[in-house]
Amino acid sequence: MREFDFIVLGSGIAGLSFALKAADRGRVALITKRALADSNTAWAQGGVACVMSDEDSFELHIKDTLDAGAGLCHEDAVRKMITEGPERIAELMKLGVHFDQRDNGNGHHELDLGREGGHSKRRILHFRDTTGHEIESALVAQIASHPSIEVMENHMAVDFITTGKLGYAMENSCVGVYVLDEATGVVETLRSDVTVLATGGCGKVYLYTTNPDIATGDGVAMAWRAGAVIANMEFIQFHPTCLYHPAIKSFLISEAVRGEGAILINERGRRFMEHHNPQKELAPRDIVARAIDAEMKRSGAKCVYLDITQKPADFIKSRFPSIYETCLHAGLDITREPIPVVPAAHYQCGGVKTDLHGEASLRGLYAIGEAACTGLHGANRLASNSLLEGVVMAHNAFEKATRRQRNPVSIDLPEWRSGSVQDVDELVVISHNWEEIRRLMWDYVGIVRTDKRLQRAATRLRNLHAEVQEFYWNFKITTDLLELRNLVTVASLVVDCALSRKESRGLHYTLDYPNRDDARFMRDTVMRRI
Repeated sequence: MREFDFIVLGSGIAGLSFALKAADRGRVALITKRALADSNTAWAQGGVACVMSDEDSFELHIKDTLDAGAGLCHEDAVRKMITEGPERIAELMKLGVHFDQRDNGNGHHELDLGREGGHSKRRILHFRDTTGHEIESALVAQIASHPSIEVMENHMAVDFITTGKLGYAMENSCVGVYVLDEATGVVETLRSDVTVLATGGCGKVYLYTTNPDIATGDGVAMAWRAGAVIANMEFIQFHPTCLYHPAIKSFLISEAVRGEGAILINERGRRFMEHHNPQKELAPRDIVARAIDAEMKRSGAKCVYLDITQKPADFIKSRFPSIYETCLHAGLDITREPIPVVPAAHYQCGGVKTDLHGEASLRGLYAIGEAACTGLHGANRLASNSLLEGVVMAHNAFEKATRRQRNPVSIDLPEWRSGSVQDVDELVVISHNWEEIRRLMWDYVGIVRTDKRLQRAATRLRNLHAEVQEFYWNFKITTDLLELRNLVTVASLVVDCALSRKESRGLHYTLDYPNRDDARFMRDTVMRRI
């Protein structure tokens, strides 16, 4: 057993921000299942939504967030994230994060604020079209030089260790975690009174996603198995514009492209968003994604097109260099031709239910970033609020975790025991089940749902869960097996939450209940393992 003051799982903006603050108060174990810089944060293109100009206000940002959340945002959480945002952004800039600036016409420079769907003002701080990479790089540089942080790369968390499972007569608490060292195959036992879950989302549960391969919902699945409350997993945000190209997978075309004037057209070159919403291309993401889905189904087309060719070529190349270069590599010159795009799974708005300081229902466990359900996003996330939430909640969780009195009881954790398990001899089964889950979720639990499709998905997932559990108990654990175990758990949570919401709201749209029902469903969907 190795003991730390803080254990942090995940190395995106939330996990890294917490680790840096906590390292001044004690020893930190920073666990990441790939390299330190591999995270959803690093893939974020658009930027960070924050009130930073005199033309904007907290109240406007709050209103935009509440409107996007379709009645399910918790206003206290929204207000906290938005009003505390500028101070947290200032901290990022002190740590070396750069945001684009522009000449204000008076010989001075000011932040070049972008605009995205659902925002009434320009408030998106960005670094070209690679904002997440800029933030990740700056935070990783700080982490690497801090003597109190032990970075454990290529280590994957298996399960939380709780006092309830150990038989202690006390309030059930998280007191540590089992972690697989991928290089050696050894499962290590880590002990701490503060465990911070910052593992990101579950985009890879779907066949088409903008997320990297690491996004397998590990944290939510672990928290569920440990008995923590999970909420709102039916609200999966599909980004409207993922590049449609056979050679390039999971490449996002940032919403900022539409914010700078790009329009959506069908295969005949006709604009169609004006028939779906007055805000057209700048409508909230759920509306735009459903409109594209409807257009593709109506025409039988495999994609629609995003056209920004009306903008000067130099502007496109300088504002969106990564998108321009990636598309050019695929044989598309976006200064001259429209970009083929399709919707793809992007962001989970639900997760581990927490208070305003990130603490889960399980004492000692904190969840921050995309893995958490704080009440900010409601039924639909407003563009670029996620990076803001990550850095704000990291600070709030740090404050509560360091104020909380540590466990007065000395707790020894048992070592991991593998028993008589064998090496996995049927890797093809893992691969097949992985693909079946992702195809099943895409076909039955996608942008538009029905009870019949959801029930079919639930039945098949129960069978898959039994198969995966048999594998888990009979074979040596590997990263692939653990990810499959987590995927089937999270997929089941999404389906169960979706089945319980008999209405259409935000990102959850069902043909059986096409209208919103505030009388019965103006509430979070809460799930807890019995």
